[in-house]
Amino acid sequence: PKKLWEGFFGGVIGAAGIAVLMGYLFGGNLYLWGGLGVIVALTGVAGDLVESMLKRSAEMKDSGSIIPGHGGVLDRFDALLLSTPFAFIYLIILKNLIQI
Repeated sequence: PKKLWEGFFGGVIGAAGIAVLMGYLFGGNLYLWGGLGVIVALTGVAGDLVESMLKRSAEMKDSGSIIPGHGGVLDRFDALLLSTPFAFIYLIILKNLIQI
């Protein structure tokens, strides 16, 4: 019980922390890097939930059989597929607002 919420909040905090660490190592703005980490974490979870919803509506257990035991290729890349456009838009908006 409650593992879903613990994992969710742990993932968001972990992603933001790693993003801030990368910002520190590369000499960037820590707030902007942290924001990117939060956006990627939240949209990654959303991508996983959308993919699960699509599989349930199609009454499928796996989205393919190329990678046995892993739920298919879509299961491996669902978070990446949804978070990439959001991260790109975040960076474009920031570039237009301030010079990165």
